Amino acid sequence: MRQIVLDTETTGLETSQDHRIIEIGCVELVGRKLTGRHYHQYVNPQRKVDAGAMEVHGISDQFLEDKPLFETVAREFLEFVDGADLIIHNAPFDVGFINHEIAKLKGAYQVIESGCRIIDTLALARQKHPGQKNNLDALCKRYGVDNSQRDLHGALLDAEILADVYLLMTGGQVNLNISGQQSSDGGQDSSRGGIRRLAQDRQPLRVVTASQEEIELHQQKLEAINKSSGTCVWMNGGD
Repeated sequence: MRQIVLDTETTGLETSQDHRIIEIGCVELVGRKLTGRHYHQYVNPQRKVDAGAMEVHGISDQFLEDKPLFETVAREFLEFVDGADLIIHNAPFDVGFINHEIAKLKGAYQVIESGCRIIDTLALARQKHPGQKNNLDALCKRYGVDNSQRDLHGALLDAEILADVYLLMTGGQVNLNISGQQSSDGGQDSSRGGIRRLAQDRQPLRVVTASQEEIELHQQKLEAINKSSGTCVWMNGGD
């Protein structure tokens, strides 16, 4: 099963105002494991970036001046995602912008849904956590995913973070380490903030039993509780 976790950054919020994509970030999952393959591209939108949008992602007009147009990178991007499930947070937004760009190419390509199935992690999160905040930062906090470097939004970084969140939100993931290497103590590397698995050949846990003195002190405590309350369930075999 091939899945692509995708995020975009844009010049603004509305395609109806001809806002455009300026960054695309994708990471690949196969069999619910990160493969290390990714697609990342900045795009010249041929228009100004709104001030409000730049406050979110920090990408300036000057930075984008020498970047390729979407029509130049469209084939490579669409070939990378073709046939995969696209995992996107607030999918209607990103899908709308991608299709807006495709429409400008006047029939050269079909809409993104024609070659991909769309999975909206925001809709999944709202089903799983109704009435709670379900933006990406809130989900990172809920699932223990490290987003400490996310001072500004960035398409590739957000896609990588969303991959971890998605795997944890949909049942966990035994190996978030894209290299597949193990840590020095035999467990899976947890440096990316994911689940850490203990090595199968680890030493058994040490069992520490209570001393006779501790047992006697415990019994005295139970007797004192029984005397003050009239009953102590722990003395009567209760739970």
